[in-house]
Amino acid sequence: MAGRFAPRPARAPYPTAPVRSAPAPEGLRRRWTPPDGAYDLGLTLGPLRRGPGDPTFRVEPGGAVRRASRTPAGPGALRLVARGGGVDAEAWGPGAEWLLEHLPELLGASDEPDAFVPRHRLLVGALRRRPGLRLCRTGLVLESLIPSVLEQKVTTVEAYRAWRLLVRAHGEPAPGPPLASGEPLHVMPDARTWALIPSWEWHRAGVDAKRSSTVLRAVRVAERLEEAAAMEPEQAAARLELIPGIGPWTSAEVIQRSNGAPDAVTVGDLHLPGIVGHALADDRHADDAAMLDLLTPYAGQRHRATRLILLSGRVPARRAPRMPVRDIARL
Repeated sequence: MAGRFAPRPARAPYPTAPVRSAPAPEGLRRRWTPPDGAYDLGLTLGPLRRGPGDPTFRVEPGGAVRRASRTPAGPGALRLVARGGGVDAEAWGPGAEWLLEHLPELLGASDEPDAFVPRHRLLVGALRRRPGLRLCRTGLVLESLIPSVLEQKVTTVEAYRAWRLLVRAHGEPAPGPPLASGEPLHVMPDARTWALIPSWEWHRAGVDAKRSSTVLRAVRVAERLEEAAAMEPEQAAARLELIPGIGPWTSAEVIQRSNGAPDAVTVGDLHLPGIVGHALADDRHADDAAMLDLLTPYAGQRHRATRLILLSGRVPARRAPRMPVRDIARL
């Protein structure tokens, strides 16, 4: 049959419509304006970020903050932009309404910065340079408790890595548009999913049995622990410390964020007493007792005082190498 019929002319390709990216989903919106004074969005929300690679928290190049949370109503995501003396918020997902309802507390509306009276020249200078600091209040306990447990007695590099690996592997993509880089934010796993993570996954993330067991004990009573966000800080700390493996260090780290507690001091920390002692009394060898004594004039605002000390940049010079980063997955 070869050569019997003349070859058919090639057909011109059908015109194709230009590929258009799907429009970003519209979220719910709200604007919040601080009642008075300066306001710094980055300083206020900074403690909620667990390292530069935190999959639940991102700062966009223009300064907008993206954050994903697991609320009582379900997963939700926020985009916050400071402009015109206020903060514009857009929220997505089943938890969007809950996030916007609690937006003022998250941004520090219940904080009382005027209650702090600096009595040391270092704190006077730090407050003058950082007038926009507010203490946030998330109203969510578990999202601060689990990463705080992961930070127990390890380097921050190890803890941030564990949080990043576990949330990416067992969490879920956050609602809303993706980041400019194309990757999604992630919502941390719910309590049941945390409880079902197999032991070897904790091991691969570098989390030892003591810390993973503490997380498992906490998520079994997650609802009771979430009630602590509405309690007074002392009662909230007592509720958290009923869980074996959660002590004063961990409870303070949690209620500083979940309850916005201005007086919650992190005791039992490896570095903080020396930093406070060095800043206020030129004593880099201060222990917890000495730190609390130096912070006595700031009773009721001791957490704010330590935040300002850390923001001042006055920390003692290192005298030893950093602790080595362990990789228990290779043991």
